[in-house]
Amino acid sequence: MTKRVLLASLTAIAATVCMTGASFADEASEGLARATANIEKYKAKPEFVAPGEPFDAKACAAGKKMLSIPNSSGNPFLKGIIDRMKVAGALVGLEVREWENQGQPSQWVQGVELATREKYDIIDLISGIDPGTIEPQLRAAKEAGVKVMTSHFYDPSFEQNPVVSSSLTIGFGEVGTILADWAAVATEGKANIAIVVSNEVPPTIPLVANFKKQLAANCPDCKIIQEINVGVTEWGTKIQTAVQSAVQANPEINVVIPIYDSMSQFVIPALRLAGKTGEVKVGTFNGTPFVLDYIAQGLADMNIGESLDWIAYATVDGHLRDACGLESPKALNVPFYIFDKTNVAEAGTPAQFDTGYGDAYKAGFHKLWGIE
Repeated sequence: MTKRVLLASLTAIAATVCMTGASFADEASEGLARATANIEKYKAKPEFVAPGEPFDAKACAAGKKMLSIPNSSGNPFLKGIIDRMKVAGALVGLEVREWENQGQPSQWVQGVELATREKYDIIDLISGIDPGTIEPQLRAAKEAGVKVMTSHFYDPSFEQNPVVSSSLTIGFGEVGTILADWAAVATEGKANIAIVVSNEVPPTIPLVANFKKQLAANCPDCKIIQEINVGVTEWGTKIQTAVQSAVQANPEINVVIPIYDSMSQFVIPALRLAGKTGEVKVGTFNGTPFVLDYIAQGLADMNIGESLDWIAYATVDGHLRDACGLESPKALNVPFYIFDKTNVAEAGTPAQFDTGYGDAYKAGFHKLWGIE
């Protein structure tokens, strides 16, 4: 090969490398722009959208009672929803009771059996109990005339268990895309992530799947360094040590994503003990007040919030429609709202469950129910 040919070949190779590098840079820049645009949508104040036609909710609810069974009463997010369902239900005469439990399937079974025995109209499985795990008892309840419903549990991509009458779904997959885009934007496209999950909880699956898909689509330089799976009943004993070990063993980690924000009470101490407070960004989902306070204190960075009172109203609305033979909404239709250091003060000091979202939903549901 002559020097001239060799020089031409090297020039061509260099040009190809430059073009490839420029193309990759363009891809990263375009992905970051898409991620930023998506995040901005969730910083707008939530708006109420009617889930169905108006109906006489008081006539529908007369004499009816509902037993709400959370996956664990130790979860302040779920307990907060149920407490608000009691109030929303009382507005139209629906009796709502919580079946308190510590996350054991045997305790869920006891709740179903009580609802069957005491002739409840509705069993509400809220956020985390897979109907398939207690299907024989739920089938017996259904045969006895109790309608089994779920709320804040199924992702729209899930197939509903046949024993379930209706489901008020929530976009867990959508949450995954928001978390991924936030991680990309917060690190300018250089996120090295530890993600904390609970794979036993079915909504985890679409959330994490969409998180990974969105990260790959919009952030080619972002990586999941470690995925930490901890069962719900072990959060208090395993999350802190697992996260602390992860960030110490992998100093490149600059983002921790506890996908459910009640996990954060164990993540924040782990970062403190590892000397990573303020150095590692924390983004999560649910909008639980103590986690919003972490943001105000500079201990966490972002929380995708939902108004618990809005969820409560939407759950009562959807379940009543089903119980009275009306068409039930396919989703909760409760909007997500991002809290970060720029707006967390809107949630109150200290933060409150339902502050910062506006209250348009109350007037909206009151009008739908005929109780203006």
